[in-house]
Amino acid sequence: MAVSTYPTRSELAAGLRERRRRGAVVAHFLRHNPLVALGAAVFIAWLFISIFARLLAPYEPMQQAIVDRLQPPSAEHWFGTDQLGRDVFSRVLYGGRLSLPAGILVIVIAVLIGTAIGSLSGFIGAWFDEGVMRLTEIFMAFPTIILAMAIAAALGPSLINAVVAMVVVWWPNYARVVRSLVISVKSQEYVEAARALGVPGSRILLRTVLPNCLAPAIVLATIDLGHAILVFAGLSFLGLGPDPSNPEWGRMIADGIDYFDQWWVAAFAGLAIFTVVMAFNFIGDGVRDALDPRLRKQL
Repeated sequence: MAVSTYPTRSELAAGLRERRRRGAVVAHFLRHNPLVALGAAVFIAWLFISIFARLLAPYEPMQQAIVDRLQPPSAEHWFGTDQLGRDVFSRVLYGGRLSLPAGILVIVIAVLIGTAIGSLSGFIGAWFDEGVMRLTEIFMAFPTIILAMAIAAALGPSLINAVVAMVVVWWPNYARVVRSLVISVKSQEYVEAARALGVPGSRILLRTVLPNCLAPAIVLATIDLGHAILVFAGLSFLGLGPDPSNPEWGRMIADGIDYFDQWWVAAFAGLAIFTVVMAFNFIGDGVRDALDPRLRKQL
């Protein structure tokens, strides 16, 4: 007899209840923390702007017009022009195409590397754990921006080298967080039971231990996104990021240092960084609340 693969009525009802529960959780968070919705809206807006900057920008970001240099904001140039007559509004729009992907890429790679190393360190223990922890302490002994500057300067100024320098600086944070969580989880009774049943250690780590350690790492990553964009802008500000001619927010602020009277050269790029960083901070707070089991129990 053929077995039906269609879901039963009870399964459909259970799925509907689960979707309603998730919707209630989302509504609860948005009702009690409207800043999360604001942060998500700002991030989505910048993502849209970065993707469609070519369509939204009224001028080419590299187009120079010396006769129009340092013009204040006007109907023709909404954010004014810089020292080479380039349209600041267009360059701010295009700047998100470098700053946003760079910050997100740094955090994604750092999370992957840090999670892999930290989980192995906490699960294996012994000499491997000791060596990894001493290595992370060496990296974390220096301020983030200072160490990133040193590595980027040693590698040479470029977009790729700036990303590599930031990844090298960032992964130890996640390695230490995941390692401490793995040590805590692997001592639980259900993990000991799996060991007693002869389940391979790699399967216990990947299927049982690691899934219970990801929530704090996800929260940390969400909050770190804003910090990563700030550090990337700082490297660009110091000339250790992309080519200076490319529209990038940190470099635009550096260009405005010599033109304090022409405030618009740097102000709008700084405002763009501020809005993105605050948006990620708001989203990070919301993710932290969403992954808090005490809050889920209230629903």
